[in-house]
Amino acid sequence: MFRGNPTRTYYGEPPMPSDPDPLWSYPAGDRLCSTSTVGGTKEVWCGTGWTGQPVVYERSDGVTEVIFGAYDRKVHFLDGSTGLPTRPPYVTGDLIKGSVSLDPDGFPLLYFGSRDNKLRIVALDRPEPELLWDLDASAVPGIWNNDWDGNPVILDDLLLEGGENSWFFTIELNRGYDESGRVIVEPRRLFEMPGYTDELIGRVGRNVSIENSPAVFGNRVYFANSGGRIVGLDLTGLAAGPAPVVFDYWVGDDVDATIVIDSEGMLYVSVELERFNERSATLGQLIKLNPYETDPFVWGVPVPPRGSGDGGIWATPALGNGVLYVPTHPGEMLAVDTDTGAVLWRDEIGYHAWSSPAIVDNTLLVSVNCETGGGLRAYSLTDPASPIRLWQYDHGSGCIESTPVVWKGTIFVGSRDGRFYAFGEK
Repeated sequence: MFRGNPTRTYYGEPPMPSDPDPLWSYPAGDRLCSTSTVGGTKEVWCGTGWTGQPVVYERSDGVTEVIFGAYDRKVHFLDGSTGLPTRPPYVTGDLIKGSVSLDPDGFPLLYFGSRDNKLRIVALDRPEPELLWDLDASAVPGIWNNDWDGNPVILDDLLLEGGENSWFFTIELNRGYDESGRVIVEPRRLFEMPGYTDELIGRVGRNVSIENSPAVFGNRVYFANSGGRIVGLDLTGLAAGPAPVVFDYWVGDDVDATIVIDSEGMLYVSVELERFNERSATLGQLIKLNPYETDPFVWGVPVPPRGSGDGGIWATPALGNGVLYVPTHPGEMLAVDTDTGAVLWRDEIGYHAWSSPAIVDNTLLVSVNCETGGGLRAYSLTDPASPIRLWQYDHGSGCIESTPVVWKGTIFVGSRDGRFYAFGEK
């Protein structure tokens, strides 16, 4: 799933390539494009976008399968070695922006959302991917819209997910196999709640959608919404009743990036800067919270706009050895001390830095230069507080908004140029 584990702190498997070139791209012909309506206007979308991180599936037959959703309205399945399709794509009714989740317990199941209003569970043990269950966002009286951008967490037979309809869901999966050995699910909606309150809408208006992916630590699941509300639910007694709210904090502005949780349960939150209210000015746009304290605010780093663009952060930070690495929307890469919030280092990576970085092999991998054709850059973290550039690949044909995954010497990631790529040593 996005960032590989429930705390959203896993980035892939070494080695990191030291001088990467494209190994293959997909598709060979027509690009991954389709038309979708945004705000009443039809637009052509191509490639993969935010968050769009692929899944790497090491199958029992020896094939390393790469799975991702794209802007051509399909989930694609490729051989990681060749870039050739391993099975037919699964077609949806609109764009797929977020990351897909592969079942973590060995069931041949894939979980993902789409802008066609559906959250889906698809079986992978058939000749073609087959729909087993879906949830339409209109099943509850939501507000804002009905997209599913967040990436589901699958944990202890629960599916945890929030939607742009502004509601959060906990669903019991009841996974198993039928008499013929085919995987089955019998989902049951255990608990669902609006992620907003009347007080929040009074503060910020009706844009309170949930676009980030839930994160889990211990018996708590955390999510945030576009109104800036951070919520923690206690899952302990979920089978017998509701999941009570045990943490509730307002950061002032839109939180689309996924919360990162460290080994002590501290929360690291990226906040956009669009509303320019007093709360945003007070707290900053990169925030550490201790959800076990009455006053949870530990520190905040301001990320103001540069020039005419917005400020703040769209990317999910990467948690290293006592240092948090985060790209900012205005175009800087920051290294921040997790204890103090001090900015230890910064480098220019270009405006519109939405891709979330990865740390593999003591190396930091980031997307750069979205406005000038896109690319990838790697830094050595031998000194975590002072990264040193190792290499840069100038893509040149499209912004890399999606989050890359590093897997045993290969970088897999999609681009807004309409193609999906494998980069590695030739």
